[in-house]
Amino acid sequence: MTPSAPPRRLALLGGGFSTDEDGLLDDWVLGHARTSRSKVCFVPTASGDAPAYIERFLTAFRSRACEPSVLPLFRRELDADALRTFLLAQDVVYVGGGNTANLLAVWRTHGVDRLLGEAYDRGTLLCGISAGANCWAEASHTDSFGPLDVLRDGLGLLPGSVCPHYDGEPGRRPSYREAVASGALPAGWAVDDGVGALFTEGLLTETVTRARAARLHRVEPDGRGGAVERALDGHLLEVATK
Repeated sequence: MTPSAPPRRLALLGGGFSTDEDGLLDDWVLGHARTSRSKVCFVPTASGDAPAYIERFLTAFRSRACEPSVLPLFRRELDADALRTFLLAQDVVYVGGGNTANLLAVWRTHGVDRLLGEAYDRGTLLCGISAGANCWAEASHTDSFGPLDVLRDGLGLLPGSVCPHYDGEPGRRPSYREAVASGALPAGWAVDDGVGALFTEGLLTETVTRARAARLHRVEPDGRGGAVERALDGHLLEVATK
């Protein structure tokens, strides 16, 4: 009898160790890992493997009940077999922010896109912030090219499009709504800063927030040349009191 496949899950983050001091979204991610002491790999490709970004991740996760590691690609150390073994051994792959277009190009050059798809099928939780949220969808709203624009070249693990920083950066909201309304982007998910959204088998299964006003938004064309936006409430994460 063939054992059932593990659920395929990914999370879009509007925060985490790089922006927040409370660690609530990172703790939420670890709470969804498949083991109690999970292997967590940070992939900083979108920032060009920025050393300060890597150090912030290691500082934040070394004190947690997990085994943190980093996958650098600009000074790659692993051959093809070792890279595959390493990535498939991870319980969580956490992708950092930066340039979405560059991230996807580098991943495809090194075959990381295919390996992450394989890890996803095997039950590894994929997650990330900004570019690290954009990359999982079919398409995204990005500043990879300077001004805000559309990128229809994602990994496609999550149907539709993603827009990060929906409430946190000027111009994001009207630009994304216009792109969805015109058909330049498919309907999708707009993530306020402070929000976490978990998708299982491509369907939204949990939404959380570390900020009372922050929301996940579903944005779809209204069929009349505009867009309709629906804000979804999430469970409020709070710092545990001793």
